[in-house]
Amino acid sequence: MPLLANQVKFLAQTVSKPRLVGAVSPSSRALSKTLVEWIDWNRAGTVVEYGPGTGVVTDIILSLKRPQTHYFTIEINEAFVKILGERYPHVPVYCESAINIQSICEREGVDQLDAVICGLPWAAFSEEDQDDLLDAMMDVLPPGGQFVTFAYWTGLMLPAGQRFRNKLRRYFGQVAESKTVWRNLPPAFVYRCRR
Repeated sequence: MPLLANQVKFLAQTVSKPRLVGAVSPSSRALSKTLVEWIDWNRAGTVVEYGPGTGVVTDIILSLKRPQTHYFTIEINEAFVKILGERYPHVPVYCESAINIQSICEREGVDQLDAVICGLPWAAFSEEDQDDLLDAMMDVLPPGGQFVTFAYWTGLMLPAGQRFRNKLRRYFGQVAESKTVWRNLPPAFVYRCRR
């Protein structure tokens, strides 16, 4: 999909469903690379992407993962699911909430995940939603499992953004932050967490 067309479709969804999208444009290639570069691709046997949007991060994941890696995505926005289905007909896309990750894993025939790559708008979620999503993920992410997600610096001004940042340290034994990715709108950084 041409870059401009991708951005227009993304912006249309942001305007019509701001709580589901939580961004004004797709992640930049620089942020997408920063998001996935920490994953141990040699050991990641099962990987899920939460909130792939129009597939910017998906492109990079597909270029890095091993052929035998079990990979699927969860995207709640129906318009994005349609785009993903057209772009990646071989990648399973579940049009539902990531809170259902355990049942989705069962449908995929896996018991646990090695890595979760996440594009969800955590700063837009209530505390209950944050807890429910993290609790559900912990049911399928074993010790040593990796979780990466990003945050906009502007989102840290919101109470929900601060709350999520503090919450990660309670859920994970290891939490680190990447350097700021300035080549993104708005500037962002990546949380790198290991259970």
